[in-house]
Amino acid sequence: MQTPPAPPAPPVHIRQATAEDWPAIWPFFRTVIAAGETFTYPTDLTSEQGRDLWLLPAPDRTVVAVDDAGAVLGTAKMNRNQQGNGSHVASASYLVDPAHSRRGVGRALCTQSIDWARARGFRAIQYNAVVETNVHAVKLYESLGFTVVGTVPEGFHHPVHGYIGLHVMHLAL
Repeated sequence: MQTPPAPPAPPVHIRQATAEDWPAIWPFFRTVIAAGETFTYPTDLTSEQGRDLWLLPAPDRTVVAVDDAGAVLGTAKMNRNQQGNGSHVASASYLVDPAHSRRGVGRALCTQSIDWARARGFRAIQYNAVVETNVHAVKLYESLGFTVVGTVPEGFHHPVHGYIGLHVMHLAL
């Protein structure tokens, strides 16, 4: 007897984030950051510190992924990777509510950030710090055309695995 296929994931809609979205973002932001497994942020950020890091003013962008009912499933921030002569390369960061993982939210956010960067004339996207044990993220990024261009040895102190590498990932646009 075969297991029936999983039902299709409900649609994910991406829209500009507003300050009013922060109360819906903060609980999963806090959970992911406090775990200390995927971001280089301090694990004890306050809500205000997190909001200031995440909700970016224009010309940068922060978005939320929502379901048909408007519930926030994840979020992304998009920005220049560097200033001045490095400002032609974009960067982005993603947070998916763990309660909504494996539903295509991360892929939708990542695809949206690639489209955003292309539309604004960036020549590439670079992720500066992808924790090497974050295998789901690495696999997703590689499936969208990113490559690991280098790994900083012991660049991240993981709470379980100790000192591990941080990948620098790149996608030419």
